[in-house]
This record gives sequence, structure tokens and C-alpha cells, in this order.
Amino acid sequence: MQIPVKVLGGPTVLIEYGGLRFLTDPTFDDPGDYPSPSGGRTLVKTAPPRTPLAELGPVDVVLLSHDQHADNLDHSGRALLAAVPRTFTTPAAAGRLGGTTEPLTPWQSVDLPRPDGGTVTVTAAPALHGPEGSEPLVGDVTGFVLTSAGLPSVYVSGDNASLDLVKEIAARYAPVDTAVLFAGAPRMPALDDALLVLDGRGTAAAAQLLEARRVVAAHCDSWAHFTESRDDVVRAFEEAGLTDRLQPV
Repeated sequence: MQIPVKVLGGPTVLIEYGGLRFLTDPTFDDPGDYPSPSGGRTLVKTAPPRTPLAELGPVDVVLLSHDQHADNLDHSGRALLAAVPRTFTTPAAAGRLGGTTEPLTPWQSVDLPRPDGGTVTVTAAPALHGPEGSEPLVGDVTGFVLTSAGLPSVYVSGDNASLDLVKEIAARYAPVDTAVLFAGAPRMPALDDALLVLDGRGTAAAAQLLEARRVVAAHCDSWAHFTESRDDVVRAFEEAGLTDRLQPV
């Protein structure tokens, strides 16, 4: 069984799982500029979503890595949250956003009813948006794992740059059926140009650690501050001999 997963642009991915429609980090604005919340360079969105918000259809759950950066939650995405029954995110983001957002701490789980009478378990996975110690500057982020009886597992990395945390997730969930891995290799001068999210090679390494059957690369297009594109991810998977695991866009 293959879980339907569609990358809509940037970090925004639609996952149909257990009869529910999950959306990661909604970004549906047209191209434009956004001020950096940490006083750095302006964030520039370079492309519209592949699926406009008007054509998206109903969303049951938003899985929000974090709210403090526009490349993970833009103006249209914020407006969308009010129309979605449930949004899971970090405690800090839930405190800022309010509404239907619900906080999850690392490894905390919540069960959602499936239309067929079963349940989907959403578990918050630890994530680090940069090198160790960068949290005061970049803020908290989270990833997610979806599991359900009779269905293959899905891991969503969110804006994670730590392979050590991927090892922790793999220790609990490997082999993962589908890994939605955020890439793009954004860097921050204030952190000596350290990676804020995985680069292509890191994404391939994460796929190996998770023993992922299928990898969906997200967060590697549509924003000017990404230092790598999907082509870099493809090249890294070719070099690692993992091309057959990478889902084409």
C-alpha cells in the first residue's frame, strides 16, 4: 500500500492517511518578500504553490513544524488554520497562534478517529532547527510520525537539521515506510552559516538511518534563501545508491 503524498511547494505537503487529509506547514501566498523574525535577511518567496488554496479541498489536520518563519507559515497559511479542525505544533507556537492549535511535546501522542472506525496516532518527533544551542535564535520546531493499524508509517521531519535526532526516531520507528524529509540547506550567517535544515547528503543519510522505503523531498524549492534545490537532493540520492527510494515530484 502506498500512502498518497503530494508536495505542493516549499514545506507544504498533502498526505492522505487513514481517510484523513493531513497538510504540513501551509504556504499558499503568491511570490513576495517577508521580513526575517530574527533580524537577518529578507525571506523571498519565488514561486506560487503547485495547487492553489482554492483547489486544495478540505483539510482535517495541519502538522505545523513551527510558526515563527514565513517559509513554513505564510499569510494564507495562517488564515487557513482557522478553517482546519485540528492543528498540532510546538507548545510555543500553539501559545502564539491560539485558535484550534494544540501543543505536542516530543514523543507525545494523540489519537484521531478514522472515518472507518479505527484511529490514527500522531506523535510529535524531536527536531532541531540548526546546530545545538541555536534554539534561542531560531526557536523550537517539531516533526511528526503517523501510525495506524494496518497502515504503513509516515515520518514528517519538519525543519530538522540533526541526524542525531533522526537516529533517535529511527530507534523507535525504523523501518519507516514513507519519510517526508525537509531539505533545501538554508543557512544563517549569525550561526556561522550552519545548516538550519538538512542538505541533500543529510537527507540521503536520514533515509538510510530510517530505512525508509520511500522518501518525499520537501522544503527545497520556492524560497530564495534555500542554498540547495531538489536537483541537489536527487544527486545526493544517486551518489548514495538510493535513487529508487526518492519519489519524483
